[in-house]
Parts: sequence; C-alpha cells; structure tokens
Amino acid sequence: MISTFSLQATQLNDPTEKILLPPTDPNAEVMEISGYKLVYVNGACPKNYRVYKADSMIGVVFQHITHWSNAVDQIRYAEPVDAAVGLDEFMTMTGYFTTATEQPFTEEELLDKEFDALTFEDWERLKRYVPAAKHLVAA
Repeated sequence: MISTFSLQATQLNDPTEKILLPPTDPNAEVMEISGYKLVYVNGACPKNYRVYKADSMIGVVFQHITHWSNAVDQIRYAEPVDAAVGLDEFMTMTGYFTTATEQPFTEEELLDKEFDALTFEDWERLKRYVPAAKHLVAA
C-alpha cells in the first residue's frame, strides 16, 4: 500500500525545526574558518555545509569521512578551509561573482546598449550627458 504524507503531518513532528538557518541564527551549527563561515545544512556522510564569505553565500562544501569537497570541482581537500577557498576561487575566476568595486557603465558604454536594456537611472544619466568634442574635426 502506498501512502502519502502531508506537509502538515510532517511539520507536526517538530514544528520549531527551521530549515536553512542563516549563520547569524543562534540555533545554527556554524564553523568559522579563516574568512568563511560554514553552516551545517543536513546529511551524515557527507555532511552538507553552506559557505558564507562576509554576508553572502558562495556555495556548498561537503564533509566526508576522509576528506572535504566542494560543489564545483572533483578535488579532495584535507581541510574545510581548503574546500571553501577552492570554491571561492572557482566562483571568482569564472566571473560568477561581481565585485562591489565594479565600476558602473560609462555614458559611452550606455550608448552602445540596447534601449530596452537601459534602466531608469541609465536614462537619467544619458539625459545629462554631453559628449566630448575633442575628436571632431571641422571639414
């Protein structure tokens, strides 16, 4: 006989259980390592941890019995910090993350974008833009 469990019945087992606790939650199992916070999610072997750098989640690492691994490569790491750094470097190298220091588009670059891709702020900047005439030559 096949039976289905309702979500309500599942929640009755432990109504105070929280899923995906943030690293700031006092009930979260947090491992702090050299610039990263690993927050336990679930699992026994491997244990799954979300990796935070500053206040942003960058990915997932796994604790196996003999080693650590991350969600982006096939490398076995001896320490959790190595798995987190490997994850961070991979995500940065592939351009997945944009840095906070990234400069906004210049007005010249905005002029090369499609009209539909421009935001309200982009249009406001373009309204005030006066192109430099240093390359223009009178004929």
